[in-house]
Amino acid sequence: MTPADHKRLHAVVRGRVQGVGYRFTAQQEARKLGLGGWVCNRPDGTVEVDAEGPADALEAFLSFLHRGPLGAHVDGVESEWLAPQGSGPSFEVRRTS
Repeated sequence: MTPADHKRLHAVVRGRVQGVGYRFTAQQEARKLGLGGWVCNRPDGTVEVDAEGPADALEAFLSFLHRGPLGAHVDGVESEWLAPQGSGPSFEVRRTS
């Protein structure tokens, strides 16, 4: 059973977000916030993210996704809140899907 404030965020980030360290910095940010999940590049040039954890940490993470690292230019973030799946505390970079 997950705590009541435990949520899941799924997002697709558009813009200049590949080849600029976006996945690596997203992983660092997620780990700093204590989130579980993953991030990966998609063939269409977007970055996909799936993260779970406390609602306040996910809100902070979503703010990061809108900014990205230096060198990135985020045009937009499509996000949705889903039911948690109980992912563990690790956050990984996955291969391009």
